[in-house]
Amino acid sequence: METVPPRTVEQLAPTGRLRATINFGNPVLAQRDPATGEPRGVSVDLARELGGRLGVPVNLVTFEAAGKAFAALQSGACDVGFLAVDPARAAKLAFTAPYVLIEGTYIVPTTSPLREVEDVDREGVRIAAGKNAAYDLHLSRTLRHAKLVYAPTSHAALELFLSEGLDAAAGVRQPLLAFAKAHPELRVMEGRFMAIEQAIATPKDRPQAAEYLRGFIEELKASGFVAASLSKSGQGDAAVAPPA
Repeated sequence: METVPPRTVEQLAPTGRLRATINFGNPVLAQRDPATGEPRGVSVDLARELGGRLGVPVNLVTFEAAGKAFAALQSGACDVGFLAVDPARAAKLAFTAPYVLIEGTYIVPTTSPLREVEDVDREGVRIAAGKNAAYDLHLSRTLRHAKLVYAPTSHAALELFLSEGLDAAAGVRQPLLAFAKAHPELRVMEGRFMAIEQAIATPKDRPQAAEYLRGFIEELKASGFVAASLSKSGQGDAAVAPPA
């Protein structure tokens, strides 16, 4: 069993507990157990494994949107988080290399003239998006003509897309496919507008913590831990990121 240096433990768990953000807004990473309502998924498993190695209890601090999880990390209210890498976030947080790669794409009505991802960025097109999700941060920088219409969460964005008759909704491929399965009048585009790199983040003023997390996630990718956790939580089609 490895011995984690005391200074690293202090930076990762300054309160004596590891406070980890869990974002239910991305069901690839976290879900509620249908029987108990308890958090489960790869980010939960990673948080518990990390706490075990540090020898400290784990507090799972749950959120419905990535923007709120980011704010909790930035303020120091949480110690580690499971977020997509983005330049705006990386200015405030230290990220590991990614452990999971997922796709950002669009869902549209089956009758929509928008066939390819590249078709969406045109004048008059309105796209539903969850505010401050990784795909929103990307689209806010890259869209030139289409307009983003915001909801507080990615799930709420899908409801907004339907209720307002918007042209498209942006999101992570897996939950979009699940939504389309329940709504046969909708289709998910095959292409992607971004590859979303999911990583572990910690506040930037904790350098030993960041260094430890980088090695931790590489080990768990290589050992098969990440792949097994994804499969166990029904997300086996998500791709484990290659070695850094």
